[in-house]
Amino acid sequence: MKILGAIIAGGKSSRMGGDEKAFLRLAGKNIIDLVIGRFDQQVDGLVINANGDPSRFAETGLAVVPDIITTLTTPLAGLHAVLRFAGGAEFVITVPADTPFLPLDLANKLVEKAETRGAAIARSAGRDHYIVGAWKTSLLPELERAITTESLFRVKDWVRQVSAHVVTWTYVAYDPFFNVNTPEDLRAAEDIVRGQS
Repeated sequence: MKILGAIIAGGKSSRMGGDEKAFLRLAGKNIIDLVIGRFDQQVDGLVINANGDPSRFAETGLAVVPDIITTLTTPLAGLHAVLRFAGGAEFVITVPADTPFLPLDLANKLVEKAETRGAAIARSAGRDHYIVGAWKTSLLPELERAITTESLFRVKDWVRQVSAHVVTWTYVAYDPFFNVNTPEDLRAAEDIVRGQS
């Protein structure tokens, strides 16, 4: 079974003053490099979904896959793009570019549940993380139909449409799906890093 990992690096970072969240510094590294470090070992290949100049990701050494449906301004466009790109992979696993503490059993647990329903997403602390998910690539035609004929707009609605399995992770010292949206979040992430050292 081949699994493609996809880091969804869209979003305007308005709460960060326009600074792209993937390149915020945490523990001496760009956040996206921390995501790659925890995610790369779990999948057979890894790409970044992002629009704009792809050369800004050159140092990662990863292919950059832009959105195909440019009228769609949500992460659903990114999911569609990476499913189209997936080639011979049976599953695509998506994660946001601003989640530096991803669990190391993410792929195994999501794919195990996605085998039965075709899709699975993560949950922690009672909150569903719609972009942290495993998706069978065979869902692509259904997704394209939903976008074009039903005006499907949000990943949340797609999750409901395919009855995605929900896989829960335990919230211990911190949320494994903690994402950095604001300067306050970045400071909190720095506290988590200090607590790990």
